[in-house]
Amino acid sequence: MKNLFKQYLPYLLDYKGQFIFAILGMFAVAIGTMGTAQMIKPLLDDIFVAKDSDMLILMPFIIIAVFSLKGVGQYIQTYYMSFIGLDVVRKLRDNLVTHLTYQDISFFQRMHTGEILSRVTNDIARIQNVVTKIIPDFIRETLTIVALTGYVIYESPKLAFYFLIIMPIALYPLSLLAKKMKRYSKLSQESTSDMTSRLGEIFSNIEVIKSNSSQKLESKKFAHENQNVFKYLLKQVKVAALTSPLMEILGSIAIGVVIYIGGTEVIEGRMTVGAFFAFSAALFMLYTPIKRISNLYNQAQDAVVANERMFELLNTKPTINSGKIELKEQIKHLSIMHSSLKYDDKTALNNISVGVDRGESIALVGDSGAGKSSLVNLLVRFYDPSEGAILINEKYNTKDLTLKSLHQKIAYVTQRIYIFNDTIAQNVAYGQAFSEEKVKEALKKAHALEFIEELDSGIHTMLTENGNNLSGGQRQRIALARALYKKPDILILDEATSALDNKSEALIQKALEALKDEMITITVAHRLSTIENSDAILVFKDGEIVCRGQHQDLISECEEYQKLAKVLV
Repeated sequence: MKNLFKQYLPYLLDYKGQFIFAILGMFAVAIGTMGTAQMIKPLLDDIFVAKDSDMLILMPFIIIAVFSLKGVGQYIQTYYMSFIGLDVVRKLRDNLVTHLTYQDISFFQRMHTGEILSRVTNDIARIQNVVTKIIPDFIRETLTIVALTGYVIYESPKLAFYFLIIMPIALYPLSLLAKKMKRYSKLSQESTSDMTSRLGEIFSNIEVIKSNSSQKLESKKFAHENQNVFKYLLKQVKVAALTSPLMEILGSIAIGVVIYIGGTEVIEGRMTVGAFFAFSAALFMLYTPIKRISNLYNQAQDAVVANERMFELLNTKPTINSGKIELKEQIKHLSIMHSSLKYDDKTALNNISVGVDRGESIALVGDSGAGKSSLVNLLVRFYDPSEGAILINEKYNTKDLTLKSLHQKIAYVTQRIYIFNDTIAQNVAYGQAFSEEKVKEALKKAHALEFIEELDSGIHTMLTENGNNLSGGQRQRIALARALYKKPDILILDEATSALDNKSEALIQKALEALKDEMITITVAHRLSTIENSDAILVFKDGEIVCRGQHQDLISECEEYQKLAKVLV
C-alpha cells in the first residue's frame, strides 16, 4: 500500500492546480463534517434547554452553510481527482502499449494475446480506481479523522481516551484480512487473464470451431475458466464482507463504553447534555471514516496486484535493441556470415553463409522447420544471430543500424496477411508518407487496382477487421502493394502469393521481374513456378544449407531438391 502511494503521488503532483483544488475540497468536507457535530451542542443546550429564540433563527442558516460547504467540497474533490485519475490512467495505458510494441517477437510468442489485452485493460482499470478513488478518499477520510479526533479530544479528553484506545486494536485483524485480499486479488486477476485468453482464442479460431462442430468443447473450456473467475471473485467478496462486521463489533464496544462513562459524567453534572450529544455525534461520525479507510485498504490490495502485473510488463526489456547508425545509402550487397540461431535450446540455423547483390533474386526452399523462416527472421531483425553476423554493403553490421532505418529499406510480405481497420489507401501507405498517386502505382504493380476501382469508394474503401470484406487473394495483393509502396532495397516474400490463382501469380511474377534490378529479392517458395528463374536457390534441411544453385542444376544434382520438387508444384 505504501509503495502504491509512492508510485502514484508523484503523478498527482504533475497536476498541481487540480490537486490544490481537490485538497481544498477535501478540507471543506472535513471541516463540514466536524461542523455537523459541533451544531448539535447549541441545538440542544441553547435552543431546547435554554430556549434561545435568536439561536433558533440563526441555526437553520448555520445548518445550510455547513452542509453546503460539505457538498461543494465533495463535488470539487470528486471532479478534480477524477480528472487527474483518468488522465494518469490514459498516460499509463499509452506508455504500456508503446513499451509493448518495442518488445521482441519472442515475447509475443511466449505471452498469449488475451493475457496482454487483460493487463492493458482490466489491470489498468483496477489501477484507475487507486488514482481516482482510493488515494483521494484516503486523504479525505484522514483529514476528516484528524478534524473529528481533534474535536472529540477538545470536547472531552477523558471520553476520547476510551474510544481512541480501543479502535487501534482493530488494525491487527484488518491487516490479516488485507493479506488474504491481496492473495485472492492476484488469483482473480490471473484467472481473468486466462478467461480473456480463452475468449480471444475462441473468436480467432471460430472457423475451425464451426467446421468441426466443436462449440460444446470450447464452451466447456471457457466455462472452466469462467468458473475460476467466479470462485476467486467470491472469495474476495467474502473477505471484504468480513471487514464491515468486524468494524461494527469493535466500534460498538468503543461506543458502548463511551456512552456508559459519558452518561455518568452528565448525571453527575460534569458535562452538559448538548456537549455529550455533540461528542457522541462526532464519535459516530469518526467511526464512519475509520471504517471507510479499512475498506479502502482492502480495495487497494486489488490495485497492488494489478500494479505489480503492470510493472512486470514495463520492466520487461527487449533484447533486440536499435543501433545508433542511420542507414542512408542504398543496399547494394547483403552478406550473411557464418550465422547460427538458437531458440532456447533448439538450433534453428547452423553456420549459414549467403551473399546476394542488388538486382539478384534468391529462393529459400525446404521442408517445414528446415530454417527458411528463421533466416528471414534474422534479416528483419526479429532475432539476432547467436553466432556470426549479417552485413550490409560489407561494412554495416545490422546490429549497429537503427531499426527504423533498416526496416525502411526492407519490405516483408508473409503468407499471413495483416490488414488494418482503415481504408485501402492507408493500408497500402502504412507507416509511410501518404501519396494517392504512389498508392495507385503500387496497387497497379500488384495487379490490385483493377478490382479496387470497381468498389464504390475505390482506394478509399474502408476495410473491416482483418480485411474480411475482401477475398484472400485480394488481401494478399494489397499486402504486396504495401511492400512495393516502400520502394525497398530488399523485398522478402514469405509464400506471399500462396492465395493467388495461377493467372494472378503469373502477372505478379512478371511485375516483380520488371522491378528486379531495383532491389534484392528473397523468396520463400511454395511453388516451382515462383523460383525457377531465381539467380540462386538455397535448399535448407535441419537448419543448414545442403544445396545451392539454379533450378536446372539442382534438379539433376541435389537429392533433397528432387524430393522437394515433387511437392513444389
